[in-house]
Amino acid sequence: MEHVTADEEPPAAAAAAAALEYRVQRNVFDEEHLSSQLLHKKERTPKSIGQRLAESCRCSSERAKSAIFSFLPILSWLPSYPVKEYLFGDIVSGLSTGVMQLPQGLAYAMLAAVPPVYGLYSSFYPVLLYTLFGTSRHISMGTFAVISLMIGGVAVREAPDSMFPLNGTNVTGLVDFEARDARRVQVAVALTTLVGLIQLFLGVLRFGFVAIYLAEPLVRGFTTAAAIHVFVSQLKYLFGVKTKRFSGPLSVLYSLIAVFKDITSTNVTTLIVGLVCIVFLYSVKDVNERFKKKLPIPIPGEIIVVIVSTGVSYGMALFENYQVDIVGSIPVGLLPPVIPDFTLFPNLVADAVAIAVVSFSMGISLAKIFALKYGYSVDGNQEMIALGLCNFASSFFQTFVITSSMSRSLVQESTGGKTQIAGLLGSLLVLLVIVAIGFMFEPLPQTVLAAVIMVNLLGMFKQVRDIPALWRTSKIELAVWLVAFVASVLLGLDFGLLVAVGFAILTVIYRTQRPKSVILGQIPNTGLYYDIDEYEEASECSGVKIFHSNSSIYFANSDQYVNHLKDKTGIDPTRLLAERKSQQKHAKTKKEEKKNLKDSSSPQKRNAVAKLDMELGVAHEVLDESEKQVELHGNGQLPEAQSEICDSEKVLFLQPLCPVHSIILDFTPVNFMDSVGIKAIKAVIKEYAAVDVRVVLAGCNRTLLSDLRKMQFFSGPVTTDIIFPTIHDAVLYCQHKRALLLSPEVQ
Repeated sequence: MEHVTADEEPPAAAAAAAALEYRVQRNVFDEEHLSSQLLHKKERTPKSIGQRLAESCRCSSERAKSAIFSFLPILSWLPSYPVKEYLFGDIVSGLSTGVMQLPQGLAYAMLAAVPPVYGLYSSFYPVLLYTLFGTSRHISMGTFAVISLMIGGVAVREAPDSMFPLNGTNVTGLVDFEARDARRVQVAVALTTLVGLIQLFLGVLRFGFVAIYLAEPLVRGFTTAAAIHVFVSQLKYLFGVKTKRFSGPLSVLYSLIAVFKDITSTNVTTLIVGLVCIVFLYSVKDVNERFKKKLPIPIPGEIIVVIVSTGVSYGMALFENYQVDIVGSIPVGLLPPVIPDFTLFPNLVADAVAIAVVSFSMGISLAKIFALKYGYSVDGNQEMIALGLCNFASSFFQTFVITSSMSRSLVQESTGGKTQIAGLLGSLLVLLVIVAIGFMFEPLPQTVLAAVIMVNLLGMFKQVRDIPALWRTSKIELAVWLVAFVASVLLGLDFGLLVAVGFAILTVIYRTQRPKSVILGQIPNTGLYYDIDEYEEASECSGVKIFHSNSSIYFANSDQYVNHLKDKTGIDPTRLLAERKSQQKHAKTKKEEKKNLKDSSSPQKRNAVAKLDMELGVAHEVLDESEKQVELHGNGQLPEAQSEICDSEKVLFLQPLCPVHSIILDFTPVNFMDSVGIKAIKAVIKEYAAVDVRVVLAGCNRTLLSDLRKMQFFSGPVTTDIIFPTIHDAVLYCQHKRALLLSPEVQ
């Protein structure tokens, strides 16, 4: 019987908590008793494959309505849209976000290695579609620096300058920029189509969970490295030097070397304009951050600097008089839909997978942050479908891959945005520029766009502060952050991401290979068991070792689990069996010497006999037959040695192998076991049984027990009566069995 009580008030407990009591008095349960008498499974008739298919294909009005609302979330909230409460905030937020989206769209198109106007297209079509299919109310969809840079790397790789010599010549430096840009647009569009298809495929198959494999330290290390890539790629625009664009491993170093080699040809006017814009934009961001609670809306520094610099460039003719590179031709109006070049797909698959996962990961992480803050939910699978639709459908209108932007999302939220209507209004503002006034931005200096990009990287660079924080909290997560950062900087964003994901998976394996293994002890007068090395109150139960390892048991760590078990308990069956054989041999030798000396009655020989008895280290006793039978089954006895040593007077030498008679394996943290792990545990049970140590299991969950039954764990010497629902049940059982074995009544 078990009796757990809390009658006495704990010294450190609060008065309210001390009034609570926990009393249990019941029989000790094992799995055999539970399964046969207390627990009875519900009778369920398994459905046939035909029935399951029929149910899945059956349609009802409610099911159809749910499917439509799930696919078009706008239908669930737009009919009940509170106009008076939300509309003004959404209008202000939409205009603020749209104003910010214009310069970012132009700037990030440069990162994607396509003409600036395609950044405006990418800021309109996808945002419009996300309003219909997205589930987040606060994120701002559109161009994003990291994704744009990844696209640009692919575009430059597939359409390098060397492929487009001017007038068919091979003269170095002469490039047909028009043909090159047209080809890079084709590459970016085809890549976007493929990314959209991949995201749609994953979303339909309910694979929205793939983003969990991009842990936060990995993403932050990766985006910090991407910020380095973006910053370095904009140096040539800031200094006004002419260098080619690099991609692939060590592209950052090659870009830096190229810029510094050509630093003497810096365009001073370009540099001055860029530095002035950087200082102004940084100051505006600082003011917005310091006074965000007092300002009704953030100061739109980016659109201010774009409008002013465009006017200055036009008025001073910076391009004609000072050779300052400008944006150039921006066609007015929307382009007709075009079918992507499908012949490019085979070369883009690997890049598309990486970009698809990264863009979704960034979008869903931001969406979950805002959903948690404002108390609503986002559907990861629907977000994947929405993003896939945005990219796939928009690609036919010459756009490149989009995702959510942290800076724009924060502006959209801080300016009072409540729903996706804010994003819709922002996209309409972009449309106005495309169809009416886009040509006005043609004199805009490229160095201004470089300044916009560089200042927007400030938030990513601040992620370096993660390093000291992770050093204090988790060295493994710090390693993931650093590997993602270093690999992405040196190897490029595509290979760097692959290395980072691989390393993150290795850290999971490493953690399962290095579980914390402890011996548990009982807290007095309770049924609680804790680490004896950590808590002073925890004390081991006499003759019982309770082993706890916080890991599941499978092929990769089963041997380590067994080794830790033997190390922590201090009981190695192989060593004990070797000691047993040594004892048998020693006892046999001494017995023969004693027999030879026993025939003589001289005092010297009688003393030698006594000395041999002392060397055996025990008192020999003459036992009757029934007593011997009991002792033969007790822990620490040597049945084989006894049968050889016992003489006609049945002398039995009592030499225990170890003081432990039972080992309890705490399976509370074990979620699963494979066939290798099961074989290892069965082998452990047999090994310890050979040295009279009983091994029992405690805390198995029902799913694990079901798996054990399916894999025939309970066969041979292993039965369900060694499985206990709690550690305390197992301890009481082991103590009871030992008491019965040593009871005089049994003897």
